[in-house]
Amino acid sequence: MARAGVIVVGLCLILYFVLTGQWAYLYLVSGTPIGIAMGVALIVLPLIGAWALVREIQFGIQADRLGTQLDAEGGMPPAETELSARGKLAKADAESVVQRYTTEAEAAVDDWRARYRLGVVQEAAGRRKDARASIREAIRLAKIRPAAS
Repeated sequence: MARAGVIVVGLCLILYFVLTGQWAYLYLVSGTPIGIAMGVALIVLPLIGAWALVREIQFGIQADRLGTQLDAEGGMPPAETELSARGKLAKADAESVVQRYTTEAEAAVDDWRARYRLGVVQEAAGRRKDARASIREAIRLAKIRPAAS
């Protein structure tokens, strides 16, 4: 489902490029300073959007690869408590579970697996920003120490 969303967003971005490219051209050939500035903005802003989309796709691919590897090794965190229908931890359980995995990740600072597990648990606890940071760190560690993979 997420891949279908990425494809739809990518297609929308391509359509956006075409349409804004046309408008940018019209503004650039207008010859007025404001028109030229708007034309440049219509070129630069979509490029920033494309860069952000590429970064997110790279993150998703790398996180998925590490998650698949960790799952194949049997290293994914088990569901220790009752999860909601959306796969989230109950608030009462979340803090203690996150703290335990945080301690484990801090004890093994060079282990991408510990950092990835922390990210999975943080996501289940509803801490999306922290989870993404932990998984980004796991990706970085996996690139530094590929022999440990």
